[in-house]
Amino acid sequence: MTQRPAAPLPPPNERRRLREAASLTQAQVADLVGVTRETVRAWENGRTSPRGQRREAYAQLLDTLVEETVAQEWPGEPEVTEHHHPPPERPLTPAQAFDALYAFCAPALARQAYLLTGRRELARESVERSFQLAWERWPEVARDRDPAGWVRATAYDFALSPWHRFRPRYRHPEPPPADACDRALLDVLLTLPPPQRRTLLLYDGVGLDLPETAAESEASTPAAARRLLHARATIADRLPALSDPAELHRRLIEVASAERLRAAKPPMVRSGSERRARFWTRAAIAFTVTLIGTTALTVRTAPTHYEPPVPPGATVRGVPPRVAPGPLSAAELKLRAKLRAEMQHGPQRLAPQPQ
Repeated sequence: MTQRPAAPLPPPNERRRLREAASLTQAQVADLVGVTRETVRAWENGRTSPRGQRREAYAQLLDTLVEETVAQEWPGEPEVTEHHHPPPERPLTPAQAFDALYAFCAPALARQAYLLTGRRELARESVERSFQLAWERWPEVARDRDPAGWVRATAYDFALSPWHRFRPRYRHPEPPPADACDRALLDVLLTLPPPQRRTLLLYDGVGLDLPETAAESEASTPAAARRLLHARATIADRLPALSDPAELHRRLIEVASAERLRAAKPPMVRSGSERRARFWTRAAIAFTVTLIGTTALTVRTAPTHYEPPVPPGATVRGVPPRVAPGPLSAAELKLRAKLRAEMQHGPQRLAPQPQ
């Protein structure tokens, strides 16, 4: 009996890319295939590979995602047959590639930043600032193997910066979510230390595996695992209903999706980045000109020859050096007053009288 060959699957990185291009979460893919979210995560990381009917269902789902991706990239193109050649690849301009990355990442990233900070304005500002920095360094970001991860790490760093507490606009809390359950979960999240909050959101919210979470949070894998366990234990202690990681993942998505966080348009972000770059360029030029002017003035007014200082006096052959005049003591002041009170011409001269 001949065994039927297994359905071909794309590489693990391509599986994840297809899922993200279709705006699907790992939990949604798991529901469609009939497995758990951890299983989908293992398939996308390459640790395990599906078998049997699950492999067939997963391969069919990926084929559907490939067809949808091609249809979105080439709308209105005729179906490729033996009489038609595939359309040539059209390279994207830097602005088009940046806009595509922004449209794909910005909405979800704003919701994640809201879970990190509990502030809507700060979440929008974090996303906008991270993409402005990405546009300033676009050649570097475009060649990165994970541009979305680069922008996400930058946004997280900006959102969790401790300097925001000194800004007047962020000294007062914002209105909490309307739902009581959402408020309770957000309050617990904000009580976690920032490293634990970031690790929990990357692992249970975004769906990264533990090594990727550790790399993005700049920690070792054991340290990231400890942070994750402590964060889960704190949430389970305060909210026992969220002790299950799958339920916690679902609630994180619900809380983040309940807020309407509108990000700026990509052209506005690019123009803002260019304005910032021009401002700092002009500031650097002005500082350089000021430094050159100060140096020239110093050179112009500096002495042209060396003037040695006057050495202190020394005793020569037992004769002490002349002491410079200084303030008078009380006895000297009294003597001066007495001398000034005497007659200027001295006492009267005595003359002998004849007898």
